[in-house]
Amino acid sequence: MSGDVGLGIPFNMAQYAVLVYLIAQVTGLKPGLFTHVINNAHIYENQVDGMKLQLTRENEAYEAPKLWINPEIKNFYDFTIEDIKLIDYKHHPSIKMEVAV
Repeated sequence: MSGDVGLGIPFNMAQYAVLVYLIAQVTGLKPGLFTHVINNAHIYENQVDGMKLQLTRENEAYEAPKLWINPEIKNFYDFTIEDIKLIDYKHHPSIKMEVAV
């Protein structure tokens, strides 16, 4: 799988991890370890400055937020955006990066 380190991978990992939790809930299973494999990780030229800024924030990490999923939902297709929340989500100011085409 190809991966845009600056913009694509962070969103993909978050989306897939939440998807695993949603599927686990409706199947009565517990989510396990999420492993994301990248065959071709890349940083585009117009994202280098943003990535350098991101690397300066490594030692200032926040505690992970809690993922809340409405426990009443038993059918995957019944989920709505209101059924998924991040509790205590803290973040640094956004880093603007262009999508490379």
